[in-house]
Amino acid sequence: MVDRLVNSEANARRITMVESCFGSSGQPLGVPGRVLVGEGVLTKMCRKKPKARQFFLFNDILVYGNIVINKKKYNKQHIIPLEEVKLESLDDEGQYVNGWLIRTASKSFAVYAATSTEKQEWMAHINKCIEDLLRKSGKKAVEVHAAVWVPDNEATACMHCKKTQFTVLNRRHHCRKCGAVVCGPCSNKRFLLPNQSSKPLRVCLHCYEFLTSAKKQHSGPNNDLANRGSADSSGEEDSDEDDDTMKGQPDAHDLPNDYYATTKFRPFTFIFRTHPGITYMLKVIATHTYTHTLTDYY
Repeated sequence: MVDRLVNSEANARRITMVESCFGSSGQPLGVPGRVLVGEGVLTKMCRKKPKARQFFLFNDILVYGNIVINKKKYNKQHIIPLEEVKLESLDDEGQYVNGWLIRTASKSFAVYAATSTEKQEWMAHINKCIEDLLRKSGKKAVEVHAAVWVPDNEATACMHCKKTQFTVLNRRHHCRKCGAVVCGPCSNKRFLLPNQSSKPLRVCLHCYEFLTSAKKQHSGPNNDLANRGSADSSGEEDSDEDDDTMKGQPDAHDLPNDYYATTKFRPFTFIFRTHPGITYMLKVIATHTYTHTLTDYY
């Protein structure tokens, strides 16, 4: 089905529409062979709190961005090659339900759908795109993935020394190897993690000891200055780059207490579906307003 949409006018039109929604802040998305498979709103677990993000699934990349004006304007575009992606389902826990991990070599994070059906469809279609992409390219799946950061609000004290309480002065930092929330003294080392950056990154003392020990076993003792630099407290490398809101605008995407009991987000719909049943199609017609007819998608 995807192959049939590659050179279609409908596909080109949809991709152009996504590009226009990101404007000059986004990268061009229209490349030969690319198909927009589906789109929808997911809740991304950011460093400070969960926030709504608009996601677009293509047959070779996953794109997401901040919602400025729903369905009209997005910013802070992120592009993830699907060949790097690995999905892991998350068990429901309290208010966090219908979630899964999106793991990549450079960044990993959790997302949540409004319903279990949406979760199943998202995961099924992403995995299908990954499978098709790897099969066609002949590449192997990436085996090393970045750690998922522990959210700030889940750690009131350093997860390494268990002593330092976080305050305005004692800031939180994240280990790039394990994702733990640690204090400055417990993360004053840096180590080169090639999959994440070309520069040495902040790691906790436990991971630093493990990484240096493993390095010595493979290459022998050496004086690696790049991996021994102390981490400053500027915090520039500790920010979640899509975690900021636009200045002068309220954060309209914070989760209310009854979020999962509401229909705040429009239900997710894919552009193509394998053998859609009549019950599903009638439900879609009854609950959605489309700019295109259903026949455009099949």
